[in-house]
Amino acid sequence: MDAVKDFFRVDNQTGLESPHGRLFLDIGKTGFVDLSAVRLLRCGVDTVRQLYKGLLRPDILGLFDKPGAIVDFAGERWHSGRVSRDSGYQYKLQNADLGFVLLVKNFNAKVENIGPHLKIEVSPHAIDNLSPERLQARLDHYASQVLTNIEVNQCAVHLALDLQGWTPPADLVSNMHCRARSHRDVSGINELHWATKSSVYGRGETSMFGSANGLQLCIYNKTEQARATDKLDYWESVWRRRDSFDETDPDNYDSTQDVWRVELRYHHSIVQQFASGSVDLQSGQVIDTRTFAAFAGHLDGLWRYGLNQFKYLARRGYYAPIWTLIRDDVRVDLPVDSLLDDTDYRRYYKTSRGFSGKNVELFLGNFVSLLARERVGARKAFHTLKDWDCWPVIRDHYASKGLDEDRLYKHLKALLEERSVRWGRAV
Repeated sequence: MDAVKDFFRVDNQTGLESPHGRLFLDIGKTGFVDLSAVRLLRCGVDTVRQLYKGLLRPDILGLFDKPGAIVDFAGERWHSGRVSRDSGYQYKLQNADLGFVLLVKNFNAKVENIGPHLKIEVSPHAIDNLSPERLQARLDHYASQVLTNIEVNQCAVHLALDLQGWTPPADLVSNMHCRARSHRDVSGINELHWATKSSVYGRGETSMFGSANGLQLCIYNKTEQARATDKLDYWESVWRRRDSFDETDPDNYDSTQDVWRVELRYHHSIVQQFASGSVDLQSGQVIDTRTFAAFAGHLDGLWRYGLNQFKYLARRGYYAPIWTLIRDDVRVDLPVDSLLDDTDYRRYYKTSRGFSGKNVELFLGNFVSLLARERVGARKAFHTLKDWDCWPVIRDHYASKGLDEDRLYKHLKALLEERSVRWGRAV
């Protein structure tokens, strides 16, 4: 697609061009869109996931001897338990009041070895109550109680804008252009998946574009979601306290209208790509994204980057006015200086061509042979493959050959069937 342009933006009162005007003129079509009724409430960090490598302390696994027990850890009381293998970890420590969940003991690393044995997930209210520096100190303290030989691995973040006066239109899916190879729409209790096309079903209360292990865009009714999880009182207090981006209307939350959320979810592998490709314009040095505190000043850059990756168009070659508005007028609400204007943001992609591409295909062949020997089904095999750290390389290699995730799954399934039928179970 050629470079996408914005509509001509003017002040509603004067009719003069203004970078923050709410009247958008489509000169080529002699029409206009008035977004003066849109209220931008708050853009904040909804989730932080901080990863650590290290050696598990000898006594830490004793906290999980009795799953479901309340245990003492780091001077606080925590609920201990096991978690599903899908998480990549075996155990968890959770304190919802503090707003932290610790996922402990990576499934793919041995207890006695240094490995990625800890992921700490932080809830919105903990992020809201602590500055990035204080939050990072808390994270590092918990990590020191779980691991020795600690190394900060990487972080992942979710950025969420809450707004009123706008409802996702029926053409949202058809006019959303992105590199993502999948779209999911969730409507009530119905959940539909598409790998090669998109559609809206029912009321279309939630739309997701992209993959959870990459960069994902989610648009959903936050009022309904907060009410369903019994957190509406909390979020209303946030919206009343923090709104808004509109300096002339500081108290613009309307409790009679639903709040919609536009959320960008960055997997830690995407954050790492930013670390490898973005540079400080003054020093020429690559940026530091290993910790949330180090990365916090770059979140405005991530917000804009995400909205340029997912392009909601009014018509071919032109952004929908709402997309221009939330891209240019929104800043992530954090008590840090934004580094947006001081940084050249780029993602560094490791290619899957040539030698590495050959390795990917050799690996998949050997992987299939081992799976067939152990009688592992295609669905379980595919989930295992996606949980592996090297999945992005595998996914991108086959995407370059025209296989999206759905076709790659079918390819793996066919290879398994052929291996079993032609060669039987290996002896």
